[in-house]
Amino acid sequence: MLIRVVAVTMLTLSFTPVRADLRQEAEAGLKKAIAFFHRQVAVEGGYVYSYSGELKLREGEGKAGPRTVWVQPPGTPAVGDAMLEAYERTGEQAYLDAALDAGRALVRGQMHSGGWTNRIEFDPALRKGFAYRVDGPPGKRARNISSFDDDQTQSALRLLMRLDRATNETDKPIHEAAMYGLDAVIRNQHRNGAWSQVFDGAHVRDDEPKPASYPTDWPRQHPGGDYWWHYTFNDGAMAAVIETLLEAERLYGNPKYKEAAIRGGEFILRAQMPPPQPSWAQQYNADMHPAWARKFEPPAVSSSETAGVIRILIALNQATGAERFLAPVPAALDWLKKSALPGGGHARFYELQTNKPLYLTRDYQLTYEPNDLPTHYSFIQKDVGLSRLERQYRNAMSHNNESRLPTESSRPVSDNEVRRILDALDERGAWVEQGALKSYGHVGPIIDSRTFIRNVDRLSRYLAVLRAAPAR
Repeated sequence: MLIRVVAVTMLTLSFTPVRADLRQEAEAGLKKAIAFFHRQVAVEGGYVYSYSGELKLREGEGKAGPRTVWVQPPGTPAVGDAMLEAYERTGEQAYLDAALDAGRALVRGQMHSGGWTNRIEFDPALRKGFAYRVDGPPGKRARNISSFDDDQTQSALRLLMRLDRATNETDKPIHEAAMYGLDAVIRNQHRNGAWSQVFDGAHVRDDEPKPASYPTDWPRQHPGGDYWWHYTFNDGAMAAVIETLLEAERLYGNPKYKEAAIRGGEFILRAQMPPPQPSWAQQYNADMHPAWARKFEPPAVSSSETAGVIRILIALNQATGAERFLAPVPAALDWLKKSALPGGGHARFYELQTNKPLYLTRDYQLTYEPNDLPTHYSFIQKDVGLSRLERQYRNAMSHNNESRLPTESSRPVSDNEVRRILDALDERGAWVEQGALKSYGHVGPIIDSRTFIRNVDRLSRYLAVLRAAPAR
């Protein structure tokens, strides 16, 4: 889940004190790594996904120009969040300063429509093509579409909200950007409680709330069209919006955020398909029928999105105490069990009503056979987390909301793991590894933001436990 649970107490109980010199090395290593990313890797406070070892090449989803940063994780919000988490766990002001610079980069990339797209351009010539709020009234041709796809707007908002809390709402640009963005999320919620993949303030629909149903027929060839205005669960879009709103209510205490999240939950309840497939599709049209999106995303029910919806329903139950959010879960879990592939895992798509696994060939023709799949998309899900979902559901049904299942962020970090992380740090403070920058055809030493985020998280968790335990 996007909402963190920092179980320091649990970690402390499982902690064995380590040598004082390893603690000092961990503190020095963490400081060196964050300083390197903040001072040498950042551009205008922001980040992309990966870099060549000498920092000459920069890559997000594709090539990134010298003054481009990425919003979509693991870009700027994810890196900033790791730095902020390190500050909260250690109290080091330099880590908050680094996180604040990431937040200020996001402020400069917020659209007039209230959210973010996948990247931010700082080159003045390129900025003219985007309706950035801080740049004043947008030009007629400036792009003003914000996106919920791949956790873009949601991750940016979560970092800004957490920075707002860390600074007691004293950083005016960050506070104003968080409030403006949250208001935009609510303004762009459709009457039926859903959100589309993107928003611009001009496409909010007044459709009467109604339940999902199967179409009498659907096109076997991709029909084209602006699929991004569909009601969208794909890539966890709606789940991330709801979790962001629930976090906003916890941080600010304003009930309007939870009310919007609940309206989203009510849409989820209506969007569950009727028998024989009590599951969810990736996207729905205005008739509440599963619909085509991209040419490799047919009208179908989806195993991965069903799993993600179950997680957010459990989160809504825990946030509100409303039992109705758990009511659809047993049938959905049963559908996931029955729909498992013979060799394990699940197809991403299942044909409407027949429940046959549905695939596409490399030339994007529908098929029931997974023999000629495109390589750019996961048509087979190895693990949708069914066992974990069942445990989470049982936990929620027992009203044991305070006893969450262990997560990666609550796992104890061993001395040996810390030693390996520190030994991999070079003299600059970089974790360099062998990898590829696909858009450049570069294979060799790279610096990856995901590695930075993971290692900073582990070092800061390790040090958080040491703050509560004696060194020997």
